[in-house]
Amino acid sequence: MDEREILTRFKAGTLERDRAVRLLAGLKAVPGPPPEPVLPTAPDTAASGTTGPVPPGPTNPVTHGTTGPVTSKAPVAVAPEAHDRVSSPVPGPVRPRAQTPGQGPVPVPVPAPFSPADPSAALPQGLPQARRTDGGTDVEDRFAVVGIAGRYPLAPDLRTYWQNLREGRDTSSGAPLGRPGASLLSAGECGHFLDGAADFDADFFGLTDRRARLIDPQERLFLETVWEALEDAGCTGTRLDALTGPSGTPRGLGVFVGVSAADYSLVAAEAWARGGREMPESGHWSVAGRLSGLLGLSGPAQAVDTGESSALVAVHLAVGALRRGECAAAVAGGVELLLHPSRGRQGAGEGVGAVVLKPLARALSDGDHVHAVVRSTSAGTGSWTGSPGLRETRGTTACRVGDAGAVTGLAALTAAVLQLRYGVLAPARGEDTATPWPRPHDAQGHELPRTAVAEVTGTTGAFDAYAVLEEFVPARRPGDGAGNGRSEAGRADGAGTTGETDASGETDASGEGNGSAGVGRDELILLSAPTPGHLAATATRLADWLASDNGRSGDTTTGDERVALVDVARALRVGREARSCRIALLARDLPQLVNSLREFVSSWVDVGGVEGTAGTRAIGVGVDVGGVRYADLRTGGTDPLGLGDVPETGDYLGALWRAGRIEQLTRLWLSGLDIDWAALESGPDAGKTLVPLPPSAFLRRSLWLGGREGTQEGTEEKGASG
Repeated sequence: MDEREILTRFKAGTLERDRAVRLLAGLKAVPGPPPEPVLPTAPDTAASGTTGPVPPGPTNPVTHGTTGPVTSKAPVAVAPEAHDRVSSPVPGPVRPRAQTPGQGPVPVPVPAPFSPADPSAALPQGLPQARRTDGGTDVEDRFAVVGIAGRYPLAPDLRTYWQNLREGRDTSSGAPLGRPGASLLSAGECGHFLDGAADFDADFFGLTDRRARLIDPQERLFLETVWEALEDAGCTGTRLDALTGPSGTPRGLGVFVGVSAADYSLVAAEAWARGGREMPESGHWSVAGRLSGLLGLSGPAQAVDTGESSALVAVHLAVGALRRGECAAAVAGGVELLLHPSRGRQGAGEGVGAVVLKPLARALSDGDHVHAVVRSTSAGTGSWTGSPGLRETRGTTACRVGDAGAVTGLAALTAAVLQLRYGVLAPARGEDTATPWPRPHDAQGHELPRTAVAEVTGTTGAFDAYAVLEEFVPARRPGDGAGNGRSEAGRADGAGTTGETDASGETDASGEGNGSAGVGRDELILLSAPTPGHLAATATRLADWLASDNGRSGDTTTGDERVALVDVARALRVGREARSCRIALLARDLPQLVNSLREFVSSWVDVGGVEGTAGTRAIGVGVDVGGVRYADLRTGGTDPLGLGDVPETGDYLGALWRAGRIEQLTRLWLSGLDIDWAALESGPDAGKTLVPLPPSAFLRRSLWLGGREGTQEGTEEKGASG
């Protein structure tokens, strides 16, 4: 690596300071770049069951960016110091979002001149440093899965997907009933299908029904799934804004998606022959490009079609973009829907999945929840030659979700992540029960993280890809030291409390505003959605999740502890985007929070607050509904004082937070001022890991070309991603 590359990787969070200093010092002692290691490749024996070499030959995956198709030559292995062999993704549209109120543009760190006497002087100062999980864990050049979501046959969310994996459930069925168009299968054939493939929540994304009908259902499904993955990562709103690209542009999130099918165009062509004149916006590029545009992202946007390996190749490209510093985080995934009988076949499968990736060092510094670690990826001819504890292949995946085309690799990767998370091996073909998966040990008896590989090989000499994963074992569990990582107003460290305040901003007699170490403090809970209907559905989902066993993490690294109220409150404030319909409340414990949310929904329905799918009724700002303060900002009244337009607002909000003026902050938020809670809670004690929570509820309805709407197979998904 040369000096420029070292600095780029350090700023991107993929290179630790000590390692960067050593490399810079080595440049002076040993001029010239070091030789690049090449990962070995081997034939795919896992999927085919055969041995022997695979004949080499050129394989060119067709990738689609927003400016046209490009090709990537194979084999390409993403390995440390070998990333310059990865073809650059085509950058997507740059649509910077308005700056967060009270903040100016994010400055780009400028490195100091290199000094041979002090190599560390060349490193930008003030950047977050990686925290090792333990004394022996290396975070350099590894990538964290910080968000994950998906829908698979008979599994509307990943919790149900894991249940199906653990139980070895057969997800095959006949052709789906209620889906528009002719039957997808012949009599006696079975496949693996999603429910509600024609359904979409246009209101959630601000789209009209007419425009939504012209978008490929694969693209719509991927859009919803990516949003769920971003919420799982706590990476919407101001935390998404904080992801800056190479030029300092906010929302530096890359999008990489594997997609192959184009059935909706066939449906449109048949409709045209019958006199219809609606044509969908075709082209796989739009699956990544439209998502980038709707969310105002400034990172690269790219679609890739390499058959069954498409989604894993997308992961490979995302890792390469992160390593090169082209984006601060990346979404990678895949989608496959069977919408036309011409592709109907025995064993056909469907699905959609997405992961949010960050450099591991950056993820740890940001306080992200890490589902698993990506150690390496490869795309080309050949399979993984190591000895992982678990191997998920195209064959194992087909048993669970069928022949799922472009999403096969993501289904395999997700299955591997879930087994790493729970420490349980899902039953293989012919087995009935899951088995515990103990961690391996080294020669000295030290416990090692579990490892897994997800790999997909093509059926007709197509592109192969794999990703090597490792279990993430944090140094301390999220539940350890409750109160040590929380932010409480009135403390000298600059965090804020959630104690009750009167109109003057003074705290109540409990003394919580003075930072007393009391037990059972009230926590500020904020929840928002685009419409009252979405808000009620999301509040119901969260209450049901907290009241059930879903409120337990199920994660072997956390001891299956029930999520804490303080963590729920912080995740909702910091990790979720503020939408037009908002509620705010104080809760002292989880049962009180559950009751308050349910009383709000019950009272809201009793007064006729939810009218139709969109919930169009508005009742003003700061109204009390069932003991919960509610505001509907769709009809005006957003930030009436214009505080978001002045630069001094950031300092003003910070002063309110430090003084414990939670009442005033709550009123400002309900009035429409978008508050950067992550910035307010960034004091010395704000290192607590964000916990994943159930995603916002979608209110889906069937939207099909020509207004032909099938039976609603499900208007709201009732599970939680992950």
